[in-house]
Parts: sequence; structure tokens; C-alpha cells
Amino acid sequence: MEKQGRLWTQQLDIAYEDRLIVENLNVSIPSGQITALVGSNGSGKSTILKTLARILKPKNGSVLLDGESIHKKSTKEVAKQLAILPQNPIAPEGLTVTELVGYGRYPHQKGFGSLTEEDRRIIRDVIEVTGMSDFADRPVDQLSGGQRQRAWIAMALAQQTDIVLLDEPTTFLDMAHQLEVLKLLEKLKEQEGRTIIMVVHDLNHATRYAQHVVAIKSGKVVREGAPSDVVTPEVLREVFGIEADVVEDPRTGTPLCLPYELAMA
Repeated sequence: MEKQGRLWTQQLDIAYEDRLIVENLNVSIPSGQITALVGSNGSGKSTILKTLARILKPKNGSVLLDGESIHKKSTKEVAKQLAILPQNPIAPEGLTVTELVGYGRYPHQKGFGSLTEEDRRIIRDVIEVTGMSDFADRPVDQLSGGQRQRAWIAMALAQQTDIVLLDEPTTFLDMAHQLEVLKLLEKLKEQEGRTIIMVVHDLNHATRYAQHVVAIKSGKVVREGAPSDVVTPEVLREVFGIEADVVEDPRTGTPLCLPYELAMA
């Protein structure tokens, strides 16, 4: 495995009690790109993401950040280097967008200190970057799905980390809001050089917005690399159990998956 970035795994085993979910995982996350983790339900994608973010502790092996085990770092130290947005986060009732985003400054505060002027500037900046300035004083629970997701992404960005992990950031959103969120992630990668790792169900979203795709089956990497190397009829058959045509998207040139039937067992 060639190390391409700051974050990688080394012979990683992840288990829930005695049940092994991920075995001997060796994967490297390229810096300054969007990486998509894809696979069928129960394949271990979210488990891997949570372990990369230090939420779960591996049974064996290591997650390495800048060459050091992430599980040997303090929570606050890790939070200064990477941010994670879990699936379907819920904000307390009545909490405004600005208040929510302010929580992202916690890792940089000393003790129980209040927000500094620098904190407030960063909060304003990320609210603007995510297109939420008009909703800064609006309660999060009064926002549309896409607006709410952008508010949570703004909170993650307020941590000022180079690495952002997202667990199914477009789940339960309609098509317009899905594109809204994915376009934002693309903008963060292109304009700010962020490293983004996301679990995503829609393969065509993965091929369109990610530069690096990791296909996972039963906790093991079947193939990883550029979308055109990973999203092939053979890999789709093995990972998802489907027969599909893969054609070139006429607009973007990226692979477009057209499933037509289940693969024969």
C-alpha cells in the first residue's frame, strides 16, 4: 500500500464484542481529495469511518495520522486535526445556526473559556462559505433538510481541520438538496484543499464527486483507486451482487453505473 496522505490504516481489525466486522484493513486516504467509501448495507463502511475518526477503538492494528496512532492522541488533539459529521445528527430544540457552529470551536478553547473574537470570526467565515449567512440566527430545527446539513457541515468546518469525515451526508435528502451538499463538498476540496472522506450509497455520486473510491465487501477492500478503476461491471458484481453497464457520463467523463438486474449467485 502506497501512503498518499496524512491518514492511513495498518492491518486494522474492528470488532463489535466477539464479531469481527473489518479484518486486516490497509487503506490510505489521499490528501486534498474526496474519498468515497462504497459498499452494500452492512459491509463495514460506517464502522471504518468511525474508527478513522477515533470514535471506535480497533481490536488490532492502527489508524495512523501523520505517522502516529490516532488512538494514542487525546480527544482534543484529534479534534484539532480532523472533524466528523455522523449520520443524521440532531441539534437541541431552538439552537440557532450560529450557536451550533460555535460548538465546532470547542477543541480550540481553554478550559471553559467563552468564544474569543477569533472564534467569532471563524464562525462567521464558515457560515458564509457554506451559504448559510441568511440563516445564521434561524433555529436549526426550522431549516430544510439541505440547509440543516449545511449547518452541520459548517460546524465541522469551524474546527478548522484539514480532514473532514462524513457518514452518508446526503441520506434522506431530495435530489436538489443532495446536489447542494455535494457541490459544497466539491467547493471545499477545490478552493480550500480539504481532505474529505464520505460514506455514500449512490455510486454515481461517488464517481462524480470523488477522486478516490474504496469498494468494501464484508469489511475488506475489494478495490480502491480512481473511479474508473473501481466502478467496473466486475467489481459491481462482486461488491453489490448486480449486473450493470458502466458508461461514460457525457457531461463529466466519469463512470456512470446503469444497473439492470441482480447477479446470478
